[in-house]
Amino acid sequence: MRLLALDPSLRATGYAILEGTADKPVVVASGTIQNPPSRPAPACLLEIHDRLQELIARHAPQELAIELIIYVQNTRTAIVLGGARGIALLVAARAGLTVHEYPPKLVKKAATGKGGARKEQVTFMTRALFGLLHNPKPDEADALAVGLTHLRRTAFSARTVPAVS
Repeated sequence: MRLLALDPSLRATGYAILEGTADKPVVVASGTIQNPPSRPAPACLLEIHDRLQELIARHAPQELAIELIIYVQNTRTAIVLGGARGIALLVAARAGLTVHEYPPKLVKKAATGKGGARKEQVTFMTRALFGLLHNPKPDEADALAVGLTHLRRTAFSARTVPAVS
């Protein structure tokens, strides 16, 4: 199975293409879809759309793991994040990917053991768990953590589902 994992954001959408298992995850590709502050929001959404389509065409994932929107006090921020997330879900649906959504606290716990971990801790642990030679940018690290969450959930489900006789 090949997985596309995302941490959606208007200015820096983190992504990771993963293969393997929770015990031996392999990073096929990872990075950040960057949008400069001067770029208008509609153009940012188009860039996210186009880059995600390219990633899916190039790497042919079967599933999408995506972080749910975090609680934000600012309505405008929630709307902007919702737009980036909506574009990601649209691209995934058009490509026929199965979508799995995970709350931020669960993602942090899967990567670090603590649901309230700081971004630096997530970055450190994703580098260690995936055997990366570089420190991933924070949004890239979050996407890697989302992917790890999905791989671990999938492994857990496979172990706990009773065999059919």
